Amino acid sequence: MRLIRRIVLALGLPAALVALWWVATANSTSFFWPPLSRIVEVFGETWLTGRLTDDVLPSLARLLAGYLAALVLGVAMGVAIGSYRVLRAVIEPVLEFFRAIPPPVLVPILMLFAGIGNEMKVLVIISGCLWPVLLNTVEGVRGLDEMLRDTARCYRLGSRARLWHLILRGASPQIAAGARQALSIGIILMVISEMFAASNGVGFTIIQFQRSFAIPQMWTGIIVLGLIGILLSAIFRFVERRVLGWYLGVRESHRTEG
Repeated sequence: MRLIRRIVLALGLPAALVALWWVATANSTSFFWPPLSRIVEVFGETWLTGRLTDDVLPSLARLLAGYLAALVLGVAMGVAIGSYRVLRAVIEPVLEFFRAIPPPVLVPILMLFAGIGNEMKVLVIISGCLWPVLLNTVEGVRGLDEMLRDTARCYRLGSRARLWHLILRGASPQIAAGARQALSIGIILMVISEMFAASNGVGFTIIQFQRSFAIPQMWTGIIVLGLIGILLSAIFRFVERRVLGWYLGVRESHRTEG
């Protein structure tokens, strides 16, 4: 019964929105707002005849490379900055400066240094995904209970054990929050980076459809992006529940007690 309820809650609103879109465009004669039935009709022939491997998979590969690199860099830098006050005081103005620069603005600059290949696109994704992970990691490390720190010192935990069991474990809920924000930003930057001097990718394909006035096909590309977002969000939730099972269990027990 609970499973059915979850399925209804998860699919109820999307189904209602799709039905509304279908009805609202059923008799549409607008060139730029085609009927949803027409979009569905061309979806398979547009994406399931080669573009899945030629465009979608390269986009996901760039996103994965940039996202994982930003995750590693953000956590490593965040732990260092959050652990040492002097380092944080020195580097914070620089961080605030670079954080204020929108990543899409860096695309022309990165093209000058990294060219127009995959390296540039991965760097664009890293430049945007890094900040949510970094800043959330810093706050997570700074927010660790001082009593836990003192306990670790009393038990003379080594630096590796302290890093793994105290710092990373204690800051992991906020790291996960930053990683979730970074994933959404990464999808956006994946598309933007592919709109500049690209030869494949979902963003490149959508722009090509728009420039050739293949409007139903353009809409299918937008739907593909939404489906990618749903899939990646589901994978992230699955991993999050496995990694943060202890934290989610503690939070659920507090809710029950409350």
